[in-house]
Amino acid sequence: MTTKGAPDTTRKLHLALLLSAAAVLVWSAVAPHGRFNWLMETLPAMIGGAVFVAIYPRFRFTTVSYTLVWLFALILMVGGHYTYAEVPIGNWARDTFNLSRNDFDRVGHFFQGVVPAMLARELLIRTSPLRAGKWLFTLCASVALAISALYELFEWRYAVTFGGQAAADFLGSQGDIWDAQQDMSLALIGSIAAQLVFSRLQDRQLHAVRTEPK
Repeated sequence: MTTKGAPDTTRKLHLALLLSAAAVLVWSAVAPHGRFNWLMETLPAMIGGAVFVAIYPRFRFTTVSYTLVWLFALILMVGGHYTYAEVPIGNWARDTFNLSRNDFDRVGHFFQGVVPAMLARELLIRTSPLRAGKWLFTLCASVALAISALYELFEWRYAVTFGGQAAADFLGSQGDIWDAQQDMSLALIGSIAAQLVFSRLQDRQLHAVRTEPK
């Protein structure tokens, strides 16, 4: 059983994640590189946040899942504020390590694999007969890769529709003709790495969720 104060402490941590993400969202909305680009980059975080808040009284994810979502949301907000090709820390890494491009968007696509895989894993364990094992691992990685591929299709249609600088800012490909393929590869790697690193922690937190007093 969890300790008496654990549920309240956990809820306070979840609230802190929500409020800090909201603060970063407000910051990112102040004089972004482009208002429409900012909206398109941060919209997934805003929609996701609203969904998590709405379902929280009925379905609470584990803290590790919320923390990974929080990190991904921060990446989206920072990328939306500067555009991914111009995020300062990415420019610093490019210049310091003699990289060919600003790779901040690569971090985002890595987390585009991490978050769907871990959310899918938790949902399947809690709502289906599937249990931890090779088939759950493979299915969660496949879900993450499918979402990444779907997002690349969306980016393609966005670029075709708007073209010009708007497309360049949103895509952040920086002249890399294999950008879409590398993005999907990173999402797949992220989904695999996340399950290898965080699965046991998620399982422990799932046990705590099941046994905490109602």
